Amino acid sequence: MKALEILVVEDEPAQREMLVGFLRKEGHKVEEAEDGKKALEILKKHSFDVLLVDQKMPGMSGIEVLEEAKRLEPESDVLLITAYGTVQDAVKAMKLGAYDYITKPVDLEELLMVLERIAEKQTLVRENQILKERLKEKRIGKADLVYESYQMAEVVNLAARVAPSKASVLLLGESGTGKELVARLIHSLSPRSSKPLVTLNCAALPESLLESELFGHERGAFTGAIQRRIGLFEQADGGTLFLDEIGDLSPSVQVKLLRFLQEGEFQRIGGSTLLKADVRIISATHRDLEELMKKRIFREDLFYRLNVVTIKLPPLRERREDIKPLVEHFLKVYAAQNAKPIEGISREAMDLLLQYDYPGNVRELENIIERAVVITRGPVIQTEDLPFTIKERAKPHRVARGPGGTLKERVEALEKSLIEEALEQAGFNQTKAANLLGLSERMLRYKLRKYALKK
Repeated sequence: MKALEILVVEDEPAQREMLVGFLRKEGHKVEEAEDGKKALEILKKHSFDVLLVDQKMPGMSGIEVLEEAKRLEPESDVLLITAYGTVQDAVKAMKLGAYDYITKPVDLEELLMVLERIAEKQTLVRENQILKERLKEKRIGKADLVYESYQMAEVVNLAARVAPSKASVLLLGESGTGKELVARLIHSLSPRSSKPLVTLNCAALPESLLESELFGHERGAFTGAIQRRIGLFEQADGGTLFLDEIGDLSPSVQVKLLRFLQEGEFQRIGGSTLLKADVRIISATHRDLEELMKKRIFREDLFYRLNVVTIKLPPLRERREDIKPLVEHFLKVYAAQNAKPIEGISREAMDLLLQYDYPGNVRELENIIERAVVITRGPVIQTEDLPFTIKERAKPHRVARGPGGTLKERVEALEKSLIEEALEQAGFNQTKAANLLGLSERMLRYKLRKYALKK
């Protein structure tokens, strides 16, 4: 973990001294303040990566320090320490911009884990800011970078890192998650960006047409082939070929694609001449290729050729922070397209959109907003402008019910429940479960030990 600049705000001298000493020993640069007023005086002169703030202090409370700190230094992450608060206080703190909160007595190992997550997040944010500036210069499509979530920041960051290479990339994710946008992003940031990006949906064509589309054909190769056709491999020479729904390729086309990936050579249908093309392959699928390999539907050797780098796009229901910025983006786009003076969306309508699970992901959300813009009678999108299915299926995301208890007991019960749910969903694969929860594997392992969770 990189060294962080941390301001510890704690009125209890012994607790403050313990935290400051521990964090300095871990290699962080630490300053301290005995109350909120002193902390803000320091913050006006110097910026910090993290503010570690006690929630209950004389004078200014931790919540008040949080509000003022976010005004002075929006990029700093605030971590609240609480022993007296309620769940409502914690929720309020998160809404006001707190990164997280920990309970007293402070578990130092847990504190280190949270700081590690903050360090990873801040590195990712800085890299993404640089990336966004690069994309503005290149005038890349607007929808590529409409996101706020850590999960999508990781996707974009990985795409940017793999872009300069020649490696084949496999994009995994449900339909509508934006796989083609990521393919376009990789191409636009690669040395091939001045050459063509050619796209093909493998599920949209029957086998005979698909083979001709990819490799081309000679005149007279089959009935109806009245002239030579140049295939997509030749059209994409020097550039990138994006093959969507790669899991739908027939066995014979898989063999020919594998040969091209191994040798860089192919033949047009009906031709005898070996042709070469310099093409980078980016492929995508919503299907489980490993399951298809077990059933001998998809070739294992082709899978490993395509799967040099894998990027998995999370579904929209697992990155709800992206819903609001996407809604605002689509409102602007479709208001302009339809020449309608749309000013925004009501809070009630936005709440319904935030609660819905989007089986069609971003594509479904885009469709919902386009429809709402078209049918609305006023300048603000209302709940009646949304499809009935949204109102019927939207489910509030509630805190799990349970018996009373201290804040720490109730929060830990919820956390344990969410970890169990993620493990179940991931088939007890810890890497997948950590990704679902937005945790590092190290943090997840710590939580598993803490709650004694086993398969």
